[in-house]
Amino acid sequence: MQASSPGVTVVALLADPDAPTEIAQRMAQTLPARLADKSGPGRRFDVRVVSEPFTAGTEDPPTLMRRIMDRGSAENWDIVVALTDLPLHSHGRRLVVNLSHEHGVALLSLPSLGGLRLQTRARQAVEEAVLDLAAPRATGEEPPQRQPLLGPFARRLAPLHLGPAGEEENAELRYVVSGPRGYVRVLVGMVRANQPWRMVPGLSKALAAALATGAIATLDSTVWSLAEALSAPRLVIAMVGSVGLMIGWLIVDGELWHRSAEGSPDARQRARLYNASTVVTVGIGVLVCYVGLMVINLLWALFILNDQVFASMTQTSLHATDYWTLSWFVTSIATVGGALGSGLESDEAIRAAAYSKREQERRHMLQDDHGDQLVT
Repeated sequence: MQASSPGVTVVALLADPDAPTEIAQRMAQTLPARLADKSGPGRRFDVRVVSEPFTAGTEDPPTLMRRIMDRGSAENWDIVVALTDLPLHSHGRRLVVNLSHEHGVALLSLPSLGGLRLQTRARQAVEEAVLDLAAPRATGEEPPQRQPLLGPFARRLAPLHLGPAGEEENAELRYVVSGPRGYVRVLVGMVRANQPWRMVPGLSKALAAALATGAIATLDSTVWSLAEALSAPRLVIAMVGSVGLMIGWLIVDGELWHRSAEGSPDARQRARLYNASTVVTVGIGVLVCYVGLMVINLLWALFILNDQVFASMTQTSLHATDYWTLSWFVTSIATVGGALGSGLESDEAIRAAAYSKREQERRHMLQDDHGDQLVT
């Protein structure tokens, strides 16, 4: 690695669009000063953020490393740290970071850092990677092969550990996560990238159907009687059943379930991870919708119900708990209506509500690959 000018190291943060670019732009505001403080006196860093879809068309770490190296060589950057929100796999393990000291390149997969304190964890990983890549080495000194790099950071992110990196993969050091904790961390990171709360405004037709169903059900005296007769366990079963129906319908109707065209263990593992992220993402989105519907139905019940009419129909007085019970039961009914209403949404609208833009592009690419294999 050669500095572009005495005492100044040019660091490029090559970030995928959307969330990775936003993270890179935020860390770039403080990264030069933090790197200068940690690298010693007289050393300065020029940090630049470049947003482009460098992962387009592939999830293969060796291919991505070659792309990053070519991009860095073309621009004469000293160090390139690439950030992507796609989950990357290598040798059956989930990749966190790839490093090449020879080329001054690092590749960071953000989902492997988890969904909590992502900005801080990403900044720490980038800082330690840059400082290691920028460290001076004697002429002819070989880059470390199995020497721990992200020491304190790796301990905070246990079970982060060194993984195998072959010569053909253009990486001398590789960190991966494994085991149940690593799986959960990557899953949470993928769900965070999908932003499941965006499903509320994204499924407008389904929500309109649910609101209409809830408004009508609240006026039905038969629903009043049923709500009065149902016990708490039955109300819970109704809630779980309606939410489960909504989740299943969205996944099936929107064709969100991923079937791997490959038979390799790595492909099956990726398919399980993608499908798990789909279920969790859609599940969180539906639960957010359910809570919102319950609040709206409760306000509607408080406004529309009349004590005398309710008592004449149910033979019981209207109490405060009745509003809550009725709203709960009506929300379950409305959720079923919303599931039917989601059939009016286009597949593209459902995918747009369930996934981030980058995840949509990735799944579209996988679907095209699967179709090409079926044709051949």
